[in-house]
Amino acid sequence: MKINLKASKFELTEAITAYCQTKMDMLDKYLGDIAVINCDFEIAKAVGGQNKGDIFRAEVNLEVPRKLLRVEKTEKDLYKAIDKVKDHLEIVIKKYKEKK
Repeated sequence: MKINLKASKFELTEAITAYCQTKMDMLDKYLGDIAVINCDFEIAKAVGGQNKGDIFRAEVNLEVPRKLLRVEKTEKDLYKAIDKVKDHLEIVIKKYKEKK
């Protein structure tokens, strides 16, 4: 699956890009024959608020026929946020397939 990766407020490294691509490729088995029209993956670093330290936000917009599957998660660790988004998106894909 080809993803459009965007990073806000921090530098996107090759390791982060490869990690995101690997996690999204794991979802191909759940998609099966569903055609993915577009996949936007955004990672942002949020600062401020009541929480101390950096907070990372990972968001995926997966466009499939007649539906937009969207998942957003925030965590203190970037890789944990990416993992949570992948896990939740897996659930959303399964629900979409059941309705279809």
